[in-house]
Amino acid sequence: MSFFMAQPPLRAIRLSLPSLAGCLLAALLLALSLVALPARAEGVEITRAALENTDEGYKLSLSFSFDLNRSLEDAITRGIPLYFTTEVEVTRPRWYWFNEKTLSVSQTTRISYNMLTRQYQAAIGGQLQASFGSLDEVLSLIRRPGRWLIAEKGVFKPGETYNLAVRMGLDVARLPKPFQVNALNNSDWRLSSDWKQFTFKAE
Repeated sequence: MSFFMAQPPLRAIRLSLPSLAGCLLAALLLALSLVALPARAEGVEITRAALENTDEGYKLSLSFSFDLNRSLEDAITRGIPLYFTTEVEVTRPRWYWFNEKTLSVSQTTRISYNMLTRQYQAAIGGQLQASFGSLDEVLSLIRRPGRWLIAEKGVFKPGETYNLAVRMGLDVARLPKPFQVNALNNSDWRLSSDWKQFTFKAE
């Protein structure tokens, strides 16, 4: 009785090598394509963006839809503040040159949890707004902020058409230094919207 296993014919081995090389090449190309893909904005949807011309100037009304994942909920309940920044850019199209950047403004809302009082707090632009009894209540200030005066009278030329782009997301650059590195390398902290764009005519 022989204890040696039968060896496959040399011809069969040679025929299998090209298919193996093809599989390895396909896997390598797939890995490279995944690495080349840019990080996709996730988690925040801009459900409303409207600009209103008032006596004070142009006010922007916004609404957002999003939820915090478990990692972000745990972070805030452990005393780590979260910062949400809304960015607005306004440009004026020019047929003879690049678009003219007319306006670039941002607004940051900080939310935090006080473990002694068991209250959530919100501050806009460094100024304390209010205290809330639950996380959902303080997040409502982010999801449905008040009208924001982005430009005073005279900033836009009457009759001219402008492009407005807005986005909002978690601003990890404002986190305490020890948490920034971890947040930048952790997908749980990538909470942002894509740019939402629309045009308006100045009055």
